[in-house]
Amino acid sequence: MKQPRAWQRMLSGRRLDLLDPTPVDIEVEDIAHGLAFVARWNGQTAGDHAYSVAEHSLLVTDLFCRMQPKAPAKWQLAALLHDAPEYVIGDMISPVKNAVGPGYEALDERLAAAIHIRFGLPAKIPATIKKQIKKADKVSAWMEATQIAGFTVAEADKFFGKVDQTLIVGLNITLRPAPDVRAEFTTKHAQLLGQL
Repeated sequence: MKQPRAWQRMLSGRRLDLLDPTPVDIEVEDIAHGLAFVARWNGQTAGDHAYSVAEHSLLVTDLFCRMQPKAPAKWQLAALLHDAPEYVIGDMISPVKNAVGPGYEALDERLAAAIHIRFGLPAKIPATIKKQIKKADKVSAWMEATQIAGFTVAEADKFFGKVDQTLIVGLNITLRPAPDVRAEFTTKHAQLLGQL
């Protein structure tokens, strides 16, 4: 019996095998393009543009740098790429991930390892760094929930934890067209890669 296709052709021309992804088939332009067109919150956000995973990744990177001002460029890059596998597998809200089960997590980990290696990071990010990025991710989720996803502050505090308001001073979510976000993501990636 013929095996079902488990690879995706990227706009770069690369053919990414989802079951066995290799770093050579990873291109930042594909990641930036895919993430700029993947909506967070299942698209249930206020505004004329979707709030993309690329935009979220940029915000998480800003927050991570505010929380860890002395973090080297490689960990800032890890923050930028923390959701990079979603350029292929999409962004699933937590209830859907829970319903799908461990298969989603295994696929996410395989893709993340290939992406990390491609850009000079360890296949598995150290637990302490991953925890710091997760903290920034939760603050980002709180901001998104209260600014564009219709949550009250009390609801956001319950689901994502209370946020130190001094940490988010001057940060506001503005929904932008996907090509603008894609360009900023690619620029930020190049900047951080140049600092490694």
